[in-house]
Amino acid sequence: MGSALKKYCLALDLKNNPEKIDAYIKHHKHVWPEINQSIIASGIQSAEIFHTGNRLFMILEVDTSFSFERKATLDANNPKVQEWETLMWDFQQALPNSPSGTKWVLMDKIYDLNSFRK
Repeated sequence: MGSALKKYCLALDLKNNPEKIDAYIKHHKHVWPEINQSIIASGIQSAEIFHTGNRLFMILEVDTSFSFERKATLDANNPKVQEWETLMWDFQQALPNSPSGTKWVLMDKIYDLNSFRK
């Protein structure tokens, strides 16, 4: 992975219900092949999701073909992605500060050790 990749970090909450959290994690151990294919096709080179409690944190590394607008268009026109998103929303809940209709929220970077290295 070269320096041409851009990194985005996003956050989302799960419903604070242990059974729903466990089910969400199980789904992500067996993500549908069509979902992985759609992620790759959008220009995402690496995608990782971490969790603590009911908080999710996602790191995306994307190439120059990626934009959130292009991904939204691709997703809107992919019935399997829409099916997955509907299923996942049963487990997810928007962050308190997120705009209406928004799931994952972009996070602002506030620290980077590499910026101190000269």
